[in-house]
Amino acid sequence: MEVKSLRKTYGDRVVLDDVSLTVGAGDVICLIGSSGSGKSTLLRCLALLEEIDDGVIELDGREISDPLVDPREVRKSMGVVFQAYNLFPHLSVLANCTLAPRKVHGQSRAAAEAKARELLERFGLAEHLDKHPDRLSGGQQQRVALVRALCTDPELLLLDEITAALDPELVGDVLGIVRDLAAGGTTMVLATHEMAFARDVATKVCFLDGGRIIESGPPEQVLVEPEQPRTREFLRRVLPG
Repeated sequence: MEVKSLRKTYGDRVVLDDVSLTVGAGDVICLIGSSGSGKSTLLRCLALLEEIDDGVIELDGREISDPLVDPREVRKSMGVVFQAYNLFPHLSVLANCTLAPRKVHGQSRAAAEAKARELLERFGLAEHLDKHPDRLSGGQQQRVALVRALCTDPELLLLDEITAALDPELVGDVLGIVRDLAAGGTTMVLATHEMAFARDVATKVCFLDGGRIIESGPPEQVLVEPEQPRTREFLRRVLPG
C-alpha cells in the first residue's frame, strides 16, 4: 500500500495533514501517538471507511481512493479489527467467523467452517465456537474478532488499538497472537499504545502528532534514539522510568 499526501478534515478541523506512508509485503507498521493524533482516522481512511479530502491511496498499484472505486470490493482484501470488537451479538462465534467468507467471498459453508475451526483451534477458542459473544470474556471476544478478520486470508490487516478495552491481564494474550501473525509474515498496520510490543514487532514505527507523521523509522531509532523533540517528549510521558 502507498499513501501519498493524505488529508482529512471534519468541518474546519484538520485531522490528517499531508500524511504519506509506504507499506510493503510483510511489513508491520506501528502507529503511535497521543489520543487524537490521527491514528484511528488514518486506519479508517486506509480501510475506505472515511472519505479523504486530498491525496492518494494505492493498493497493489491501483488507486483505491478514487471515488469511482467500490470500497466493498477493495475491503475484500483487507481485515479490519477495532477495539470495540464489533461482533454480531445474535450470531455464534462460528457464524461470526464464516459470514464474510460465505457471503462476500462466495465460499461454501463447509470450506468456510473448516477454515474458521482451524483458526479458532489455533487461538484457543475451539470450545467456544457455538457460544454467542455475550458468553465470552473481553479477551476472548477480541481474539474472535481477529479470527474473523483472518478467515478471509487478507492481504493487509488493519488493527486499531485492539488492546485498549482489555483488562491488563488479557493484553498479553491478544498481543501474543499479533506477534505470531507478524512472525508468520502477515502485513499489518496497527495503532497501539504498547511501546514494548512496537519495539519488538514493528518493522517501522510512525509517530503521529496533530494529524502529521512527525517521525518514522525502525523501532530502535524512533523508540530508543528519536530525532524529533516532540517524539522525545511523548516517549518520556509514556515509557516507564
